Amino acid sequence: MLLPHTYAAALALMILTMLCWGSWANTLKLCPGYRFQLFYWDYTIGMALAVLALGFTAGTLGHAGLPLVADAARTAPILILYAVIGGAVFNVANLLLVNAIDVAGLAVAFPVGIGLALVIGAVSNYVITPVGNPLLLFAGVALVAVAILLDAAAYRKRGKDAKVTTTRGIVLSLVCGVLMGCFYPFVARALNGVPGQTPPGPYAVSLFFTLGLVVSSFPANWFLMVKPLDGKPRVEGAGYARARFGWHAAGILGGAIWCVGGVSNFVASGAHLVGPAVSYTIGQGATMVSALWGVFVWREFAGAPGAARWLLFFMFVFFLLGLGAVALAPLY
Repeated sequence: MLLPHTYAAALALMILTMLCWGSWANTLKLCPGYRFQLFYWDYTIGMALAVLALGFTAGTLGHAGLPLVADAARTAPILILYAVIGGAVFNVANLLLVNAIDVAGLAVAFPVGIGLALVIGAVSNYVITPVGNPLLLFAGVALVAVAILLDAAAYRKRGKDAKVTTTRGIVLSLVCGVLMGCFYPFVARALNGVPGQTPPGPYAVSLFFTLGLVVSSFPANWFLMVKPLDGKPRVEGAGYARARFGWHAAGILGGAIWCVGGVSNFVASGAHLVGPAVSYTIGQGATMVSALWGVFVWREFAGAPGAARWLLFFMFVFFLLGLGAVALAPLY
C-alpha cells in the first residue's frame, strides 16, 4: 500500500481531507428540487465505488504493508467491528447534520453541531492516542471553534433564509454533534489495533468503515424518507427513478469526494506520523472550506451588510491561526 513517510506528506493528506469534506456538499446544490434523502442513495454508491477504487490502486500498490485484500482478510473481527461502528455512527451524524441545517439553519446547526463535534472528537482522540503538543493542539481547537462561531454569526447577520430556532433544531444539532465527535475514536481504535492483534492498514479500515456506512444507510435513510425530521412531506422512492441522470451523477460524485477525503485522513493517521486528534481536527476545518465556497462561488453574501463581511474576515483569521497551531502540534 502507499503510505506517507514524512510529516509534510501526512499534512498534505490532512489538508486534502479538509478540502474534500468541505466541498462534497456542493454537489447537492447541482440538484435543485432533489430531496436530500434520494440524493443520499447516490452519495452512498459514490462512497462504495471510491473506496474500492482507492483500495485496489493506492491500497494495493507500493511496498508498505500488505495489499488491500490480504490486509482485510487477516484483520481481526473486533477491529472490523470498530471500523464498521465508526462508519455507522458517522453516517447517522451526517444525516442528522443536514436535517439540523434544514430545521434550524446554518447559524445554529454549525456552531452547536460541528463545534461540539470538534471538542468531543479532539479530546476523545487525544485520550486514546496522546500524540502532539497538547497546548498547541487544544489552543488550535479553541481558535477553530471561535472561527465556527464567527461563521454562524456572519450567516445570522446576512439575514437570508433565517430560520426560527426551535427545540427540535437544537436537539438535532446536539445529537449530531455528539455522534460526529464520537465516530473517529472507533476508527482510531481500528487503526491502532488491540493487544495481541496486528492492526490493519488504513485502506482496509476505510473499506470496513464504508461497509458500516452503506449498511446503516438502509434503515437510517429509509426512516428519514418515511418520517422526515424537517417537517416536509414523506419522500417517495419513485422519485429516485424519475431523477435526472445528472442528479445521480452529482450524488455519486459527492460520495466519491467525501471518500477521497476520508481515506486520505485515515491514511495520514494510520501512518502514525500524526495522532488521530490532529488528523480529525484539521479535517473538521472543512467548515471553513464550505464557507469559502459559499462566499466566492455561490455568492451567498452578495449584498450582505458590512458587519457580516467583517465577521467572515475574522473567521478566516482565527481559522488559519487555529489550523497553524494544530499543524505544529506533532512537531513540538
